[in-house]
Amino acid sequence: MTLNHSALETDQDVIASFFDAVSGELAQISLDMPESDKTREIARETQEFRIRLANTEDRRESASILINKMYSWRGYEINDDPSENPNRITLVASGNDNMAIGTLSIGLDSSVGLLADEMYHDELEQLRRQGRKICEYNRLAVDPKIKSKRILSSLFHIAYLYPHGVFGHTDGVLEVNPRHVKFYERMLGFTRIGQERICPRVNAPAVLLLTNFAYMAKQVEIFGGLMDKAVGEKSLYPYFFNKTDETGILGRLRLRDAA
Repeated sequence: MTLNHSALETDQDVIASFFDAVSGELAQISLDMPESDKTREIARETQEFRIRLANTEDRRESASILINKMYSWRGYEINDDPSENPNRITLVASGNDNMAIGTLSIGLDSSVGLLADEMYHDELEQLRRQGRKICEYNRLAVDPKIKSKRILSSLFHIAYLYPHGVFGHTDGVLEVNPRHVKFYERMLGFTRIGQERICPRVNAPAVLLLTNFAYMAKQVEIFGGLMDKAVGEKSLYPYFFNKTDETGILGRLRLRDAA
């Protein structure tokens, strides 16, 4: 995957920009609708996608509209707002019309803890006692009209790179519906560390997953940017950015943090 450097030069808010051929058929690729191997592609067109921080009212509203659409479709409740917490960062991916087609929030651990502490405090405390610096992922959604492995991969790449490369976090946790555990284990290398419980924020069952950032860094080094050339590799890591692009992304993230 190669960044669109001209877009980066003209829009200083863009963290990453790339072109991808996407299917015109509805597909399932989001937190609650993992992509099916049986999805049939009938038409493809090249589109430009950009990932920015949701640091303006328009971007926050666009991300919220997508979240509400995707979560209400599954019958989930939404009881939290990431803009109200200074320790949470929201990424938003958009197409040519600047409407959100993907979003993911990152919660940085602090003295007030993480949202996951409500259900999995003992598990998170054990990690903290081990000297692990953890963050959490939540409010993940990708528009089902977009069939692109790069969208989900790019969001997770930046969501790992930001807390790890800028703030020194070592691990990330994610609460997911039990029926999607295998998807995140296979596609991103998460491991299960928490038993199934009812998450009060969405009023649905969830389990806690963990990923180690050293592991993710190694996968990026091996597979990042290979895409379809990574024959036999079933994870999403070939659709992450390559190391050269990762270095540029990290530089932009550090400049934003220093500003």
